[in-house]
Amino acid sequence: MDQVRVGVIGLGMGFSHARTLASGRIKGARLSAICDLSPAKQEEARETLPSDVKIWSDTGAMISSGEIDAVIIATPHYAHPQVAIECLNHGLHVLIEKPAGVYTKQVREMNRAAEASGKVFSIMYNQRCNPLYKKLKELIADGELGEIRRMNWIITNWYRSQSYYDSGGWRATWAGEGGGVLINQSPHQLDLWQWTTGMMPKRIRAFCAFGKYRNIEVEDDVTAYAEYENGATAVFITTTGEAPGTNRYEVTGDRGKIVIEDGKLTFWRLRVPEPEFNRQFTGGFGEPECWKCEVPIWGDNPHHSGIIQNFADAILHGTPLIAPGEEGIHGLTLSNAMHLSTWTDNWVDLPLNEDLYYEMLQERITHSSAQKTVKEIGAVDMSKTFGSY
Repeated sequence: MDQVRVGVIGLGMGFSHARTLASGRIKGARLSAICDLSPAKQEEARETLPSDVKIWSDTGAMISSGEIDAVIIATPHYAHPQVAIECLNHGLHVLIEKPAGVYTKQVREMNRAAEASGKVFSIMYNQRCNPLYKKLKELIADGELGEIRRMNWIITNWYRSQSYYDSGGWRATWAGEGGGVLINQSPHQLDLWQWTTGMMPKRIRAFCAFGKYRNIEVEDDVTAYAEYENGATAVFITTTGEAPGTNRYEVTGDRGKIVIEDGKLTFWRLRVPEPEFNRQFTGGFGEPECWKCEVPIWGDNPHHSGIIQNFADAILHGTPLIAPGEEGIHGLTLSNAMHLSTWTDNWVDLPLNEDLYYEMLQERITHSSAQKTVKEIGAVDMSKTFGSY
């Protein structure tokens, strides 16, 4: 194979991926087909995509057609694992949009199917391509921060108006979306939180507010506290109802502190590790000598196209994946734990009690809005959300 024939399922965010492929920017891959249930989106695809792109309304028919080698799945969240498993079982390579799914039980099943298939399986964690977070991960892995002691992430620049939530019948409902800011806007940060540090908490206590700022069922404001085996702690704060918002990620170790904010990475580096200074210092008041370092960041952020290119390269050349699909379960575990902690008004230990989470989610789905008035707002440029990352 010298070129991967890609089909895109779901033309919400998927339209952006389809256009990227159709533009020829992805070396070794071309857009062969799209699939969406909406006649309006099919017509838009017919008008804007190359004429040789086949348009389907039946996902199963496209998957089994033999006309594609790989798929990008950009359906509503609940369908990600279900469609991915069907594609993998038909011998297709799979790239899923975030989140991996809504609850970890279904994602674990998807991961097993991916392992059994032997196919390339990736997830659209495009912020792993961001040089800022790549550099942070590198510095932590190289021991520049020493032992991690504290993490704080305030990610409140996900502002969403009521009109956004009203624009889709599935949006912001337990039955249609399975969550709010944790499942829709913040999966990238939940992934980066554990990916950059290489650490998962041992337990989480969270406070989610449901419909605090908007007329929705699901969470639109979250404050979570996490504890780790080595004694480190973390705070994660996110919302869609705050303006102006903040995006500040701070990681402190016993050798200093790194802050990512406003597109910059700043490293406050201790001349000697804090424990060593503490052992040796006898002067009462005092603290370790600290150097403020503006760390140079090289390279551009290719966003989604970087993950799509990596996906094609993995299929054609065996290139290691930037974001293996199996790793989608980690960030989802964190969001599930935050929901469960709020629902039970208690700490949640990890590994997560997946059966309890599923049971409590089903209760909310049962009482979810059966009818929701949809207010059309016209075409939405999804690229406008990229700056929040």
